[in-house]
Amino acid sequence: MSTEPGWPEGYDRIVLRTVDSTNAEAARLAPELGRPTWIMAEEQQAGRGRRGTVWRMPAGNLAASLILRPTGTAGWAALRSFMAANALYETLALYVDRTRLGLKWPNDVLLDGGKVAGILLEAAGSGGAVDWLIVGVGVNLAAVPDGVTDAAFPPICLADAGARATPEDFLLRLAGFYATEESILEQLGFQPIREKWLRGAARLGEEITARTPQGETRGRFRIIDEAGRLVLETPQGEVRIAAAEVFF
Repeated sequence: MSTEPGWPEGYDRIVLRTVDSTNAEAARLAPELGRPTWIMAEEQQAGRGRRGTVWRMPAGNLAASLILRPTGTAGWAALRSFMAANALYETLALYVDRTRLGLKWPNDVLLDGGKVAGILLEAAGSGGAVDWLIVGVGVNLAAVPDGVTDAAFPPICLADAGARATPEDFLLRLAGFYATEESILEQLGFQPIREKWLRGAARLGEEITARTPQGETRGRFRIIDEAGRLVLETPQGEVRIAAAEVFF
């Protein structure tokens, strides 16, 4: 149990020297943990992004995963992606002007138009219920990963934007903001979280493209709905998309 000043009450923390991935370690530890727990690694050797992509982690960047046992349905648990995005946005805004930040649906944070942070949710459960949920976050604090040459949103790091943060200090602030999001969800539901996310949303009201395995949909980004789905206005009418890669 962490007693560091500023660390949120009710949350534990584990810091490891090296690990394959913090999400993988979280999955291994999940059955043993009784409280929400952040796992941070100084070195991550096999980090993962969405759709099985590799998440590279140069030294000095943040790799951390939060293990939760949320109540409700799998869809309700998945809303933590927006809560984590809000928490990352507020934490990054302590280091750079928030006008330089944008939230890219469904789970990335942009800085000066480049990708500075990503979120990966993984869960286990049965019968529509969630036994445990892992909220993995990766933040480029000190350096951008090598070899990323064809990304639609090239990686950027906080240091290149003129700000410095250690992984430990960043996680301390991130954990506090995330705990606030959980309190809001418990007391007020998803609506205020959705409204906060929309205030930071990148390209809201503009034309964007959502790409799924079935094809591409282009339309005006109108809103996200109460389930977190992307709502696009197209010439054929309104389209709601639960999962996709978004391009500007």
